[in-house]
Amino acid sequence: MRIAIVGAGIGGLSAAAGLQRAGARVTVFERSAEVRAGGSGLSVFANGLRALESLGLGPQFAVITDKQIESFAAGQRRPDGRWIAQIPSDSVGQLRIVDRADLHRVLLDALDEGTVRTNALVTSVSIDGTVTIESGAEADLLEGFDLVIGADGLNSQVRETVEPGIGPRYSGYSCWRGITERPVDLHSAAGESVGRGLRFGIAPLMDKRVYWFAVANMPQHASFADEYATVRDLFSGWHAPIAELIAATPTERIRRTAISDLATPLSTYHRGRIVLLGDAAHAMTPNLGQGGGQALEDAATLTALLAPVIASSTGSAAALDAALRRYDRLRRRRSQSIAAKSRLLGAVFQMRSPLLAGLRDAIFAAVPPRLTAAQAASVQRWDPPEV
Repeated sequence: MRIAIVGAGIGGLSAAAGLQRAGARVTVFERSAEVRAGGSGLSVFANGLRALESLGLGPQFAVITDKQIESFAAGQRRPDGRWIAQIPSDSVGQLRIVDRADLHRVLLDALDEGTVRTNALVTSVSIDGTVTIESGAEADLLEGFDLVIGADGLNSQVRETVEPGIGPRYSGYSCWRGITERPVDLHSAAGESVGRGLRFGIAPLMDKRVYWFAVANMPQHASFADEYATVRDLFSGWHAPIAELIAATPTERIRRTAISDLATPLSTYHRGRIVLLGDAAHAMTPNLGQGGGQALEDAATLTALLAPVIASSTGSAAALDAALRRYDRLRRRRSQSIAAKSRLLGAVFQMRSPLLAGLRDAIFAAVPPRLTAAQAASVQRWDPPEV
């Protein structure tokens, strides 16, 4: 089976690794000149770990992360550092925080040489498995793919063929992200600190560096002459070690992203020989830390369902279609539900009204820990499909 994957992000590379391991001939088309992840961290919860294990990548992932997060107190704090609510450690016990660049290296190392084709901008795909790419000044029409996987992100070109006209919706807030260039003592505390229209998150990496993110309400196309000074000043006076984390991050490695999800949930994740995964299918705000996890689930599910089709000497179109329809049934409801919960949580976190923010904090403080643990478990509860 010949499979084209559009996009060399975490979802696309994970699917490539799983499907190649299952025996497919895979080509990944990446528009950029090189495959790179950017300077940010990624939360991988229990469901993401199971997906990586299903894809055969568990041991490789274990090398780039550890269980350090288990020794940290986590939850929500006020800007002065006082706890609003703490998350039961057993509800996030399997959480791993990883540098995205490290995970990209693991995924690329799992692929056969030549699998990823860079400088390849996909301009269109068709339901019969044809891919049109621009490479330099020329356009190539590539035919004969049994399957085209759209893993090309929030602004997916492939999605236009599956369900036209559905694009991004701005959340009302943007996010700076960074990783310190040196270790910073967190005093065994991580998690998020929430104010009014502002939020700061802290997560330790394996090598004692720290991944952090800073969220602020603003217009979608806001512009700042100095991003570093803006984020530093917005969170001036917040509890330690927030100022130190920002100062310990090289200015050029602090990047701001407008946070968006899909304006409308898709009615299907596949059409003909095209299937979507990751942000192309269900772009979500990062408030539950599940964007990467859901992409990994997509890749693992697709691999599990397609493996028998790939292995079959007769691999019929009917068998492929049945696998894709089952993928759609399994993935659409779960991923769209998590996307909706994440957007709602973001709206609650980013409240600007002193009255509403105070009410939010009081509710968080009053929620019994067992309910917090149950909610976290419901999101992380996932297993690969049986085939």
